[in-house]
Parts: sequence; C-alpha cells; structure tokens
Amino acid sequence: MRSTLRKVLITGGAGFIGSELVRQGVAKGYGIVVVDKLTYAGDLERLASVKGKFILHRIDIANAKALNLIFTRHRIDRIIHAAAETHVDRSILDVTPFIQTNVIGTQNLINLARRHNVKKFLHVSTDEIYGESVKGRFKETDSLRPNNPYAATKASAEMLVRAAIRTYQLPAIIIRPANNYGPWQYPEKFIPVIILKILRGEKIPVYGKGKQIREWLHVSDCAKAIDTILHQGKIGETYNIGSYFERNNLTTARTILKELGRDDRSIQFVQDRPGHDFRYSVDCTKIRKLGWRPLLTFTQGIRQTIFWNLNHKQWLEQKLTHLQDYWKKVYHEAQRA
Repeated sequence: MRSTLRKVLITGGAGFIGSELVRQGVAKGYGIVVVDKLTYAGDLERLASVKGKFILHRIDIANAKALNLIFTRHRIDRIIHAAAETHVDRSILDVTPFIQTNVIGTQNLINLARRHNVKKFLHVSTDEIYGESVKGRFKETDSLRPNNPYAATKASAEMLVRAAIRTYQLPAIIIRPANNYGPWQYPEKFIPVIILKILRGEKIPVYGKGKQIREWLHVSDCAKAIDTILHQGKIGETYNIGSYFERNNLTTARTILKELGRDDRSIQFVQDRPGHDFRYSVDCTKIRKLGWRPLLTFTQGIRQTIFWNLNHKQWLEQKLTHLQDYWKKVYHEAQRA
C-alpha cells in the first residue's frame, strides 16, 4: 500500500543519517524531495540504491532564495530537517560554516515552513546539546549546556525552533539522537576512523586516555525512530533517541580491533580535544511509549558495520585525499597518556 504522505522534504538527504531516512522513506512509498548542499560529507553514492525514486535539489539551506523555490515548486507536507555541519573537531577549527548551516539554515526552513503551511516539521538535533553527564541520563526537560561550538550551534537552532513553536504555533518536534554509527558514515567520525586506519595498517588515534563514554545507536534504528515520531510524535514535544548501550572510547576501539584480529599495539593516544565532554546518555522513556525500540544490539551493529566497510574499502579510500590535510590539523603529535 502506498503511503498517504504526499511530499516529505529531507534536508541533508545525501548525508549519513539523511540518506538512511531517504532509503527507508522510499521503501515506505513516501514522495521524497531531497535538499543537500553536497559538501565533503554529502555523497549521492549513498542514494544509488534508490536512484530515480526521489527528487534531488543541490541547494545550500543557508540560501533562503534558492530554498524558497523548492517550496514553491513542490507541495511539501512535512519536513525532516537533518542537514547540519556535525563534526566537533571541525567546529573547533572554524565555527563559521556551522553557524551558516545549523543556525541560519534552520531559521530559513522555519520561515518557509510557516509561509507554506507545512503540517509537521521534525528538527533533528543531538544529545550533545545537554553537555556532559557524570551519572544518570538526560531527560528532554533538562537544561541545555553545550560545551563545544558544534553543540552550541545545534542548541541555538533548537531555541529558534522552540521559539517558533511558541510564537507562531509552528507544528514542530525536536529530536535528540545519541551517537549514530553504521554503513556509509564518513570516516572522520570515531568508528569509521578506527576501521579505515586498521585497513590501512595505521595507528588508531584515541583522545586522552580513551575514557570518554558514548551511547551508540545504529543509524537504521535512528531512522526508524524518526519515522515513528513523524507519524506518532506530538507537536511541540522533544524526543530523545538512544539505545541505553554505553561504552568508553577505548573499549569501543578494542572491540573493533578484536573483530579485525588486531591488538592494543595499533592504538595511539593523542592529546585530548579542547572541551571534550566526558559522557553522553539520554533517557528514552518518552519515545519508547510510542512503541519504538532499537532492533540491533551493538555487537550485531558493529559487526554489520565492519563487514560493510570491508566491502566498501574503495569508497573509504576515496575520502582519504580530503582527510589527509584535515587529520594533520586536528590530531596533535601522538603522546602516551
């Protein structure tokens, strides 16, 4: 049976999470319009399996005039706003593109959603807006305390959405996912960096002593959660998405090393990142009341992710040219903690 959703606009649809949303949406029969700037992190190869089954516009969401043409041309029912500059290290080097995309781009979408009477606006945020937690899990009602430039821009975007909900009755919902991983993730993030480095026989850079704790959520489960909220989420509410599975970075690195037959000699401790949050963890009681549960355990998900990367080594290698200079800027000379 075809979906009744006429047009769903997915921003950042060629990105890591966005492309999973597109693939799952196509499978459900949604009429999908993708807007993506196609920066270094966007890749249409992620959408090759659904080519011809969605409409693509290469547009910067910070360009309000160009974005308006999309709304004029298509009758957009719903928006899933997943476009963002996301990598913390890059925001530390230069926050400007993060402000352009995450803040200005979000406000442009708010303006157009209001003008064109969009029925539902899903804003995909991040658990990093809470800041760090030593113990317990963050609830949706907890204060926002972003500790790095990336998280600050995402918190700013949330405040704009929240203000539009209250002031203009924007039919919006805010979503805060935990750390995603899985196939097609750009190899600047922790898990694909580990895999790529191992495949190349290089050292794995681990910040500080590797004791930072993250909650890991497979991208396919994240996309399913967002779809659940698209249909069942309450306007004006905020929903955390997480797995309740936490591990410190050193243990995660060792898990992947073991799966690939390597040991701790491949680990290289490097100077910690400025403002590095110790731990993220979110309470997911609210979304679980809607019936959603993650389907993949971390063991299943990480094995699937490793297998995918082993079979897409060429794709990973293609990203190396761009990453070489970047790694030189970000990673300090190795030093034992």
